[in-house]
Amino acid sequence: MGSTARIMVEKPAQSDADTEQPEEAPEPHDMFARTREEGERRLERSRLELASTSLVAGFDVVFGVIALGTMTALLTPKLGPSAAHFFGAFGFGLAFIFIVVGRSELFTENFLVPITALRRGKLTLMRLVQLWTISPVMNILGGTALILIVSTEGVLPEGTAPAILETAVHIDDLPLWSAFCSAIVGGALITVMTWMVEGVGTVGGRIVVAWLAGVLLAMASLNHVIVVTLEMIFGMRFGTEITLGETGLNFVIAAAGNMVGGILFVTLTRTGQAIGSAKTNGSGGTDGPSRS
Repeated sequence: MGSTARIMVEKPAQSDADTEQPEEAPEPHDMFARTREEGERRLERSRLELASTSLVAGFDVVFGVIALGTMTALLTPKLGPSAAHFFGAFGFGLAFIFIVVGRSELFTENFLVPITALRRGKLTLMRLVQLWTISPVMNILGGTALILIVSTEGVLPEGTAPAILETAVHIDDLPLWSAFCSAIVGGALITVMTWMVEGVGTVGGRIVVAWLAGVLLAMASLNHVIVVTLEMIFGMRFGTEITLGETGLNFVIAAAGNMVGGILFVTLTRTGQAIGSAKTNGSGGTDGPSRS
């Protein structure tokens, strides 16, 4: 009587890595909830912490401007000014990496994030006013302090100064309406960046988002209230025809345009998106935006 040999083939156990599904992007109402928590954190900080982190953000912006100018100056003889500016913009992206990873306080990052926290009724409007007054002032003071040092003769490589001044001169030559419209786009871009950063769960992802936003801002020479103001201060330091009055005027124009782009074009639309997402997913007021 024959016997039938049974061969048992054991399948290797699947590891968690084999069965793990790709991580999906968070729902808008979940991103809003994260943004709201970050907004509460920012509004609850002391004046000392706010002033310190805002001062450091000014340093970060100047480091990005230096990277832009240095790369542009080095590449211009080989590639020409246009291509050199294109690649130099990749260096400026470092500024926003430093700001996002280091949690520095840049004025234009404070449109979407703190406003979402105000909607809960827990924090007063005065906290927002404090944030919007201290952060830009300290951004400019911090950046100016570093500019006074790096603009000393011999500190920066030869040819860096003209490359740094390119955007400042470009904005200074624009008609007022064009400068305002450029600021609208710049404010919208940075506010989109803050929304995306809150939706990314990893440091690496946040670095990529911040870097891309910085690159696009510099590549298109958009009017950003802090960046362009500091570039104009560079210009005054290097002896260009840019005046303090022109710098102050563009500060007002850029601040207004950045706020229109950041608040009206992004904050309100993203809030509406989050409210709709919460209703669609049945989250109500638990995970989605609060109506109180």
